[in-house]
Amino acid sequence: MADRVQLHQVLMNLMINGIEAMKDVDATRELTIRSQRRQNEEVVVSVTDSGVGLPPQQTEQIFNAFFTTKPHGTGMGLRISRSIIESHGGRLWAAENSPRGASFYFSLPTSAEAPE
Repeated sequence: MADRVQLHQVLMNLMINGIEAMKDVDATRELTIRSQRRQNEEVVVSVTDSGVGLPPQQTEQIFNAFFTTKPHGTGMGLRISRSIIESHGGRLWAAENSPRGASFYFSLPTSAEAPE
C-alpha cells in the first residue's frame, strides 16, 4: 500500500532530473524506467539516463537538503523523494552509469503491512 500521489512526485522528480541531465549532452539521449519484483517481497524501480552523470565522490551528498548541481535548483527534490520512499518503508539510492549517465533506484515493500 502506498500513496500514489507521493510516488508520482518521486517518479516525476527522477524523470525531470534525468531529462535535465541530458539536455546538454551531444549524443544519444535515453531515459529508461524499469520495475522489477524481487523474491524478498519488494519491488525495485529504476530511472536511468544517459546524461552528464553524478558529481564525482558526491553520490550520497546529492540527497542532502539544499545540495544541488543545477544553477537554479533548490536542492530539495532528491531529499524529499528519499523522505517519501523511506516513509513507505523503502530506500532510494543512486549509481553512476558507464560510460555516462546516472541511475536512481528505489525499493518498496510489496506486502500490505505497515513498516515498523
